[in-house]
Amino acid sequence: MSSPRPDLPAAPWTAILLDLDGTIVDSAPGITASLAHMYEQLGRPVPAPAELLTWVGPPILDSMRDLAGFDAEESALALAFYREHYFEIGALDATPFPGVPEVVREIAAAGIPLSLATSKPEHPARLILDRLELTSCFTAVTGASEDEVRSAKADVVAEALRRLGAGGADLARVVHVGDRSHDVEGAAANGVPTIFATWGYGSPPEQAGAITAVDTAEELRAALGLTALDRAS
Repeated sequence: MSSPRPDLPAAPWTAILLDLDGTIVDSAPGITASLAHMYEQLGRPVPAPAELLTWVGPPILDSMRDLAGFDAEESALALAFYREHYFEIGALDATPFPGVPEVVREIAAAGIPLSLATSKPEHPARLILDRLELTSCFTAVTGASEDEVRSAKADVVAEALRRLGAGGADLARVVHVGDRSHDVEGAAANGVPTIFATWGYGSPPEQAGAITAVDTAEELRAALGLTALDRAS
């Protein structure tokens, strides 16, 4: 685990934002299978698994533009094929990372306002949380809008903060937990620091800008101040 910066608050965070793909769950198998279906329906060669893995995490329309070179019309058709498979099959092919659901439940038990902050649309995000019996742990479930207009991580984080604030959460010390560079950058655009989860899909250089990196759920507990709450109770 990286050494935390000295300006990390000693008191627990007042609100927490959690990414989903690569942070709470290993959703890559379902996503890459749906991407393969998309390419097949488009009549295009299916990229190698390692290439498909680079799609996991960032907004999908960005990946269609940046990784596949699709224009707006091609992206609309591709998105329809992707969702056809993902909403029916792929979304449920997601496995929680060891110990992370327990951390989510501890955050809720500690009474710390918690929002999901994912570039995945909210409908499949809720399906995953429901399957893991974690939905009730979240004060807000924030993701991309169904039309993908809100999908950039900075916009998702801004909406998560708005929803938490509207519910009366103290936003004085908010932290985000994610696993890709766009998570770090999107949170920073809103003045929110990120704890980088190394068990996700990001490479080591993507940790740049995070306040610390954690390798296990237990290290995440410590970075979130949950171990300090244990000592205080």
